[in-house]
Amino acid sequence: MPEASEIAESTTPQRVRGGVVVRRSRSAGQRAVRVLRRIEIDVIGLNYVGLVVGTVFFAWSVTPSLVPRDWLFQGLISGINAAIGYGAGCLLEWGFRRWVRPRLRRRPLPIPGQYALKIVILIGCGLVAAYMLVLSADWQRQIYTLMDMPGTTRAAYLRTGGLSLAVGIAVVAGYRTLREIVRFFARELSRWVRVPPRFAPGVGAALLAVLIVLLFNGIATRAFFAVANSAFSVRNDKVTPYAVQPRAPERSGSPASLAAWDTLGSEGRWFVSHGPDPLLISAATNAPARQPIRIYAGLDSATGGRTQEQLAVAELERTHAFDRKVLAIVTTTGTGWVNSTAAAALEYLYHGDTAIVASQYSYLPSVLSFLADRQKVAAAGRKMFDAVYTAWSARPPQSRPKLVVYGESLGSQGSEAAFGGLGDLRDKVDGALWVGPPNSNRLWSQFVARRDPGTPEVEPVYADGLVVRFASATDELNQPSADWRQPRIAYLQHASDPIVWWSPDLIFSRPAWLSEPRGPDVSRQMRWWPFVTFWQVAADLTNAQSVADGHGHNYGSLVLDAWAAVLRPPDWTPQENERIRTDLELAETYERVVK
Repeated sequence: MPEASEIAESTTPQRVRGGVVVRRSRSAGQRAVRVLRRIEIDVIGLNYVGLVVGTVFFAWSVTPSLVPRDWLFQGLISGINAAIGYGAGCLLEWGFRRWVRPRLRRRPLPIPGQYALKIVILIGCGLVAAYMLVLSADWQRQIYTLMDMPGTTRAAYLRTGGLSLAVGIAVVAGYRTLREIVRFFARELSRWVRVPPRFAPGVGAALLAVLIVLLFNGIATRAFFAVANSAFSVRNDKVTPYAVQPRAPERSGSPASLAAWDTLGSEGRWFVSHGPDPLLISAATNAPARQPIRIYAGLDSATGGRTQEQLAVAELERTHAFDRKVLAIVTTTGTGWVNSTAAAALEYLYHGDTAIVASQYSYLPSVLSFLADRQKVAAAGRKMFDAVYTAWSARPPQSRPKLVVYGESLGSQGSEAAFGGLGDLRDKVDGALWVGPPNSNRLWSQFVARRDPGTPEVEPVYADGLVVRFASATDELNQPSADWRQPRIAYLQHASDPIVWWSPDLIFSRPAWLSEPRGPDVSRQMRWWPFVTFWQVAADLTNAQSVADGHGHNYGSLVLDAWAAVLRPPDWTPQENERIRTDLELAETYERVVK
């Protein structure tokens, strides 16, 4: 069969001069077509159906998501989505050639017509992509406005296009590399194992898939997280001049402590060296105050065959924490981080007559811990609660403190793991506050799934709010009625918090929170698209805290109002609450600057 170039040359106009055939020179258009074809075959190898579908996926990906995205993150996620669309288009085109076109019995377009169509497709896809980028810049500014943040400029945002193109090319190149590996396996199988050529590609692909799964479930995964754990353990040893060893015996890491200062880790040292002292608490509450107790066990704190939980209980006993009014068990996130605002809010409300205990279970940041350490955080949450609960319940009921639990983000998942269900939770604690819970939280998922009919997923009401309540603002803690029975359980969740709403289910199904009325800070332009929304919200996870308080994963001083609602002291007043809020916001600003 002649090559397309030979066909094109045979159709070139000719004339006879002196008995010799003389070909006319090709026009500029014909030469352009020939160059375009050579570039396409030798360099790019474009599939134009894939290009069209990839452009559609790109257009979907730049539509609004939960939180604002700068050009860098948008370019990354849009490039991945465009590559997925390109692959889907290639698959559709292959299916058409394999099963549909043979039945049509229609002659293909002449060569010049084919390339004219391809030029139109290239230009059209470029124009669509550029138009969607302009719209996306406007949408992003709208989301910034919803969150009371300064927006990006249109010119700066247009850099998304170049980055998306580079990422898309890299992903497609990676796929083509895998395809060549499959072809290599197929050739070798046909040569050495005598697999029939018809089945060799399928067998080669299956073999490669098995190797990849085994690699990433075994060697690669272990190696990656081992390296990551080692790298972040160096960060764990970081010493900052703004975290100074405490002298008060009520703090872990002090000279009187059973947990050495240099074993607490970076987050643990920050936690025990900061927080309000009796003078600050008295100034805000106009009442005498005690030195709050803060107990922390780092990964390296337990020695001599003693576990972290045993060390934590011993520290509680040493500091007489069981004689305080409130004892809070905090399950940390990733590297051992404790929300300073949440801890200090409880200490202010109870005039320092509190004890807070926490421990570190990983060196990894929260995002990596979510991927690798979810079982670890669940085990750590159960062990710490069981150890403290056993020591607490051994004391007479009239002489033991109120027992509460707290967890934020992945920490809420570990904290929930200590309880078999709502009944078990109510039997064991005097209150629970969980902030920004991941969508995979077991108890949270049960409460939301069983919410009262007619209540939206972003603002669910469970059993008429008698025990469990959900809130994104202070006034919602008092809804739907004043009858909130003890012990109280509260979840804080924003409609724009991607940590709450991200789920693998987004790949194939539209979530209720996009079908129901939106939250006040979620763009009305946001739509669900298969695959695309999953990647959009996944990218939002990295930006969840880079927004203003009251949006995304930033809950700010709302935790103060939540503690006041869940475990309100008898002498609480709104005026005192606002003075405490001022101190908390100043401390939060200081921490953001120096930490």
